[in-house]
Amino acid sequence: MKRARLLVLAATISMLGWGSILPYQYAYAANTRGWGGLVAAAAASLFSIGALVAAPFGGRLADRYDPARVTVIAKVVAAAATAFLIVAGTPLLFLAGMFVFGAGITAAQPAQTVLVLRWVSSEDRRRVFALLFTGAAVGMAIGSFTAGYLVDLNAIDGMWPAFTTAAVGFLISAGLIGIAGRGAPADEVPAPEDAPSGSSTSAIRVILATPTLRWTAVITVTLALGFYAQFESGLPAYAITVLGVPARTIGTASAVNCLVIVVLQMAVVKWTAKRSAPSLLVAVGSIWVLSWLLLAAASVAPVLAGTMFILVFGVFAVGETMYAPVLNPLTASLAPSGMVGTTLGIFAALQTGVSAAGPMLAGFALTAGHGSLFVGVHVGISLVAVFAALRLRSLLAGARVSSSQPDGRPGPFDDLVLEAQPA
Repeated sequence: MKRARLLVLAATISMLGWGSILPYQYAYAANTRGWGGLVAAAAASLFSIGALVAAPFGGRLADRYDPARVTVIAKVVAAAATAFLIVAGTPLLFLAGMFVFGAGITAAQPAQTVLVLRWVSSEDRRRVFALLFTGAAVGMAIGSFTAGYLVDLNAIDGMWPAFTTAAVGFLISAGLIGIAGRGAPADEVPAPEDAPSGSSTSAIRVILATPTLRWTAVITVTLALGFYAQFESGLPAYAITVLGVPARTIGTASAVNCLVIVVLQMAVVKWTAKRSAPSLLVAVGSIWVLSWLLLAAASVAPVLAGTMFILVFGVFAVGETMYAPVLNPLTASLAPSGMVGTTLGIFAALQTGVSAAGPMLAGFALTAGHGSLFVGVHVGISLVAVFAALRLRSLLAGARVSSSQPDGRPGPFDDLVLEAQPA
């Protein structure tokens, strides 16, 4: 578990950098540098595009090479990109830096997941994934809060403390992963010549041809679109334009979301240890539905709107404590043999893609004054997630899924497949 603790610490430190930059980069590009809203919006889009491109690539590299090395290199790339943003003096250079920043962060994610699968025993995996998620939430919250006191958006060089903090954080994170990887037994890291030859394209074909993976993809997309895609923009915009709550209420809601995750995460993992992954995803989708219905109720109770908005973020957080420890291990357990990293990368790209599309959906609906439509669509999306999780549970209940190797030896992720079976 020593390597797992280093992995959790590394993930937490790296999210300090993410949290210190993303909340402020739009205002910095648009107002501080005077490049306008178009450049600022393009920077956010290019960050997401970089992530979208890099996720499958990083996963593929994690299948072919040492995933610890892949993670280290990706984090070093992210550090270089954030350092470059300090000296990016033109819109074009800033956009290029944001693209590489998104690519570096996201390329590390599937490789980091593979490390958990290789370094952690089956009985501890959910707990480690939960710790990774909790550490990331805490790291981002600390980064955002601290940067709020360090960043000066009235000065051209006012973002350099955030950029510097991020670069140093990514380098420290890379160093911790490197230290942990040096201690890994040789048989946990396949040699490059033994790596599978399948590409991202072949993995996509397998996903489309495999019912369990198809439904897992639907779950991935709908759960991401049903909440995460709206966390940073759509939900705050709804709170301001429809509910009429002050900005400080939005900040309080975000803090409550983080606090609930930190307080409940490990207890929820313990309470749900014997529950199947698909059953927990049914619960997550149901919590998403409840949260959106509460948000709708807030619009007809103006006096309680602020309180209910904070409550909604707390309820969402309860679902997050089940979502985080379950989805990646489940996806890995169903992935084609030798293509775990590639499959995880493709699913990460799906999440990133719909998360990038989420703000556009919110913008069209809320700008046109269709707050009820905005909520209704997300209730429907969350119901699709519930249905998809029920279908996946039914499929896995029909037969015991096996990841055994062709020679009959147990596959490296057999225990994850067993974990995916319904209770």
